[in-house]
Amino acid sequence: MSNEKYNTLAFDFGASSGRAIVGSFDGEKIELSEIHRFPNDPVFVGGTMYWDVLRLFHEIKQGLLKSRPYNIKSLGIDTWGVDFGLLDKDGKLLENPVHYRDKRNIGMLNKAFSYISQEELYNITGNQFMEINTAFQLLSLKLARPDLLSRADKMLLMPDLFRYFLTGEKTTEYSIASTTQLLDAENRCWSKRVIDALSLPEGIFCDIVPTGSAAGTLSDEICEELSIQPCAVTAVAGHDTQCAMVAVPTEKDDFIFLSCGTWSLLGTELSEPLINEKTLRCNVTNEGG
Repeated sequence: MSNEKYNTLAFDFGASSGRAIVGSFDGEKIELSEIHRFPNDPVFVGGTMYWDVLRLFHEIKQGLLKSRPYNIKSLGIDTWGVDFGLLDKDGKLLENPVHYRDKRNIGMLNKAFSYISQEELYNITGNQFMEINTAFQLLSLKLARPDLLSRADKMLLMPDLFRYFLTGEKTTEYSIASTTQLLDAENRCWSKRVIDALSLPEGIFCDIVPTGSAAGTLSDEICEELSIQPCAVTAVAGHDTQCAMVAVPTEKDDFIFLSCGTWSLLGTELSEPLINEKTLRCNVTNEGG
């Protein structure tokens, strides 16, 4: 095989830090090089905890600048789950995304159960019940800030939002969608039943694209600003847990993994969601990837 290397760029965002990694493949082996690392600190303003999304996008640009010697062919982005940004009809960000640990989520779980039963919600989504989940964050907006939600044209989860900033394309990658408690786990689409039960605006949800699908190219604006060449952008597994799971070094079907970050997660890989009375009772979560 040719010794020419294929270089790709990965941006990996955790809940406290981020990094840019160049992966090089020469036809036989993969090499990884960390080229940029940065903190990811929340910011309190007016009693609300936000993600500093503009600073984080600046760090993406710094990673792109540092990747110039590698002749990058493609890039992908993964982040933590559940959080999102809202865009208006002109594609402008309405406000900084709110951190999942913000107090606005308190009480939303029980409020949701007054609109749709716990059992039905779990049977549709297969998601562990946590007040931080996207469904309950959106419900808090519906109840406390309906004016903001009414101005929203689209909702983009964090990896999809960064990808939109780079390409102008508005899509939702499948694995990150499955963290929201709004996805029909069996049919792999947004659940109209859940969206309607919570009285959320159906139009804000973007088309769901398969993990690993093409998702545009770097925009001319970005390339001109940074003096870089355009490259393909891929909708990789947008949730960082799924990215870690894909890297588990096993070829066996029967295995478990332990992923440790700001959260520690124990799980395995199945061909279909596991949703029944026992998994509901144990609060087991199902996530696509």
